[in-house]
Amino acid sequence: MHKRDFLRTLGGSALGLMMGPDLARRLEAATPAALASDEPFWGAIRASYRLPTDFINLESGYYSMQATPVLEAFVGHVRRLNTQAARYMRTEMVPDKRRVRARVAAMAGCGPDELVITRNTTESLDTVIAGFDWKAGDEAVMASHDYGAMLDQFKLVARRHGVVNRVIDVPLHPRSDDEVVAAYAAAITPRTRMLMICHVVNLTGQVLPVRKVADMAHARGVQVLVDGAHAFAQLDFRIPDTGADYYGASLHKWLGVPLGAGILYVRKERIAGIWPLFGDSNFADDDIRKLNHTGTVPCHTDVTILDAIDFHERIGTARKEARLRWLQSYWTSRVRELPGVTLNTPSDPARTCAIANVAVAGMTPGQLAKRLMDEHRIFTVAIDRPEAKIAGVRVTPHLFTSTSELDALVAAVRGMAGNG
Repeated sequence: MHKRDFLRTLGGSALGLMMGPDLARRLEAATPAALASDEPFWGAIRASYRLPTDFINLESGYYSMQATPVLEAFVGHVRRLNTQAARYMRTEMVPDKRRVRARVAAMAGCGPDELVITRNTTESLDTVIAGFDWKAGDEAVMASHDYGAMLDQFKLVARRHGVVNRVIDVPLHPRSDDEVVAAYAAAITPRTRMLMICHVVNLTGQVLPVRKVADMAHARGVQVLVDGAHAFAQLDFRIPDTGADYYGASLHKWLGVPLGAGILYVRKERIAGIWPLFGDSNFADDDIRKLNHTGTVPCHTDVTILDAIDFHERIGTARKEARLRWLQSYWTSRVRELPGVTLNTPSDPARTCAIANVAVAGMTPGQLAKRLMDEHRIFTVAIDRPEAKIAGVRVTPHLFTSTSELDALVAAVRGMAGNG
């Protein structure tokens, strides 16, 4: 076996050894819902991560660490590519990248000719926003809770091309999908050309009905750009099913790829209409690779994507989604009704998954995050976005998170809210 192929299979085989035959059989036999609360099984998954010993990590939304089998494969790729050096770059890099694109596209449910590997969601979506053929007076619709980098890019095209940006508020606790759709629909005018929507809101974890919003926008002749940074490899879906014309995601979040990997999906008939960020005469206007002129990049990260997919698929997306939703509900259900505690995340399981946002009365997000870390050794992130009316601490468990760690979080929140 070629060393590269050996490293690619390491993730699945190592996971099987860690689980043992009994847990491996349970993996295959149990439904995702039944497996979600199976602590011995998830304890075996936890054992496949090298975790910090001096704090509890509940901030997996920024960057999720690699499982040990993926990390070891990555180190092997770094060593191999360092030895091969320019020979690898000139003989194996391009076909390897082609294989990676094909594997990720299969996972995404699209064709390889509709997807490229980027560095992150920001690069992916900003490539589309900057490359769209804007005219003065065109309008774009987005939400106050959208990611700051993309909102900034829309501000830039407003300054540069005279685009009018219509920023809406989306309800934190919608009563129905129709309420969300109506919020976006109300902002569309005959001059609207693009609508941006989060698949999963990074601030609160709310899962938005992207397909219904996309269908509404398309019926009005508006193209749809989806921020899938927190959806890809967290939720069980296929990108074309979202109705997106353009979709960007980060692979170093929920897929557990080394830092610096993302994807950009462009529906095939939309590719020709996007200007590349950098000139590249090697590809036709309707070839998505024209949007992927990166220069020399750390390609050992790209090849490790295959190892991360192996690990991810060994568990299964549906099982992973069920577990992450169960973990979020495990702790939020125990603090949601407490006096002095506010959850900025819907209670409806269909509108959430791993991420939730919590606030404690009398404390700013920064104060709450600091006390959680200083007094309880629980690492989270403060979210304070007045323009989106969201203030709290984002809590993001992952597959390696234990119920005892979430018990510690619940106890801390109860105590700080005066409910200890």
